[in-house]
Amino acid sequence: MAKICQVSGKKGNQAQHCRHRHSAWKFRAPHKNRVQDPNLQVVTIQTKFGKVRMKVATSVIKSPEFSAVVSGLKPIPKAWLKKPSYNV
Repeated sequence: MAKICQVSGKKGNQAQHCRHRHSAWKFRAPHKNRVQDPNLQVVTIQTKFGKVRMKVATSVIKSPEFSAVVSGLKPIPKAWLKKPSYNV
């Protein structure tokens, strides 16, 4: 299951976890690779054809464009209904 926002296309960011060692200067702090995943929530939108469940980032949920779609002022764009993939 892809951890990608269906609306904005946000996906994980490559980062490094740096832990500070409090022992001595001659020891380097270890860096470990990690992924920063977006904060995804499952949202159910009511349409005239039925309910649609989508995985959406919380920053998108706050946006005025998404709230217009949820309230029914705008129809859902067809690009939002596609299941996300990493296209590897």
